[in-house]
Amino acid sequence: MSRIVAIVGRPNVGKSTLFNRLTESRDAIIDELSGVTRDRNYGTCNWNGIDFSVIDTGGYVENSDDIIEEEINKQVLLAIGESDLILFMVDVTFGIHDLDWSIARLLRKTNKKVITVVNKVDNNERLIAANEFYSLGMGDYFTVSSINGSGTGDLLDSIVKNLPLQAPEPVPDLPRIAIVGRPNVGKSSLINSLLGEERNIVTPLPGTTRDSIYTRYNKYSHDFLLVDTAGLRKKSKVSEDIEFYSVMRAVRTIENSDICLLMIDGTRGLEAQDLNIMSLILKNNKGMIILINKWDLVEKESNTIKFLEKEIRSKTAPFTDYPIVFISATNKQRIHKVLDLIGSVNANRTRKIGTSELNDLMLELIRKNPPPTVKAKNIRIKYVTQLPTHAPSFAFFCNLPQYIKEPYKRYLENRIRENFEFTGVPIRIFFRKK
Repeated sequence: MSRIVAIVGRPNVGKSTLFNRLTESRDAIIDELSGVTRDRNYGTCNWNGIDFSVIDTGGYVENSDDIIEEEINKQVLLAIGESDLILFMVDVTFGIHDLDWSIARLLRKTNKKVITVVNKVDNNERLIAANEFYSLGMGDYFTVSSINGSGTGDLLDSIVKNLPLQAPEPVPDLPRIAIVGRPNVGKSSLINSLLGEERNIVTPLPGTTRDSIYTRYNKYSHDFLLVDTAGLRKKSKVSEDIEFYSVMRAVRTIENSDICLLMIDGTRGLEAQDLNIMSLILKNNKGMIILINKWDLVEKESNTIKFLEKEIRSKTAPFTDYPIVFISATNKQRIHKVLDLIGSVNANRTRKIGTSELNDLMLELIRKNPPPTVKAKNIRIKYVTQLPTHAPSFAFFCNLPQYIKEPYKRYLENRIRENFEFTGVPIRIFFRKK
C-alpha cells in the first residue's frame, strides 16, 4: 500500500527545500522566483523503517490570470485529493500572508490530516514569532528550518504517526501486473483484449487501499492479478490536468505491483511523460515490459523497429535488459507474446542463485578483472551472495566497499546478466565490509 504525503503552500515558503530534505535528494529546483516548481516532483522517504511517497507541489496562488499559475493550482488541488496526509507550509519571516488564509480555508474543507509546518525558524526570536500561526485555526504546528534540517526529525515522527496503517491485503499470493502509461495509449483496450468475453473467469478482488483494485486473470495457463488499471474504476469527477493526474495514479499503481507493462503510443513515439513513468518503475525496482501500442497504425520502414528500440534503451541506460513488444491492443496483435513475457519476467524476478554457484563464477571474473586501485590500496572482494529481497539484490563483501565506483558496479551487474537470466528486472548491487 502506497502512502502519499503532499507539501502545499503559497510560493517561496520553502516547499522544494523541505522535499529535498525529506527525500535526501536534489530533485526539486530551488529558486526565489515564483512558479519555478511547475511540474510535480515525486520522491520516497523512509523514517524509522516506514516508507512513504512525498509530492512537492507548486505554489498556490488564488484567482490568478496567469495560465501557468492556474495549472499549478489545479495540480495542488489534485495532490490534496490524492494524498493521505498534507504538510501545510508557511514562512515565519513573512508572517501570515493572504494566501495562507486562502489555503487554510481550503484545507479545512478536506477530511485529510493536515500538519502545519512553519519554515525558516532558525533562532529563538523566530520561534516566538511562529506563535502567530495559531490564528490560522489549523491547530498545533511544527517549526523547522528546511535549509539546515533543524526540526525535521520531530516533523517526521509526527508524519509516520499520522499515516494510515498498512493492513494486510486479502488477495491471493499471485504476481501483480500493472498496465501503466500516458492517457489514451490503449490501456483499456489491452485490458479488454486480455479479458475478452469470458467474463466468468475474471474475479474482481477489492483491495483494502483506497483506490487499488485487483482483477484476477486466469486462463491459457496464466494466473496473475491486474493491479489498479485504467478502465477498472470510475473516472474521477475532478477536472484534472490529465498528464499530471496520470503520474499521480502511476505512483500508487506501480508501488502496488510486481511487474509493470509500460504502454507507449507508437503513433506518437517516446515522450517525456513516458520517461517519467519509466523512471518511477525503475526507482521502485519493479519488473518492466515495454509495449509499443497502435503498431498497426504506424508507417513502417525496414529499420523502424530497430531505431525505436535503440532510442528507448538509450534513455534508460545503463539498464537496457528488458523486453520491448510491438502490439495492437485492439487487433490483439502479439497479445499472447505479452502473456508469455509476463511469465518469464516473473520467473526472473523471483530467481534465486545458489551461493556456491555465484561465488564460483563471480570470484573468478573478479580475479581476472579486479576493482581499480584507489589511493594505492587494493580492493579485494572475497564473497558474494544473493539477498532475500523482493527484487534481485546481491551483496559483495570486500575490504574497502566505499572505494568501489559506479563503473565497476555496472561491470558486475553485466556479468551477472550474461550468466543468469534476469531480463526485465532491475538488479541491485551492494558492497559491504567483509
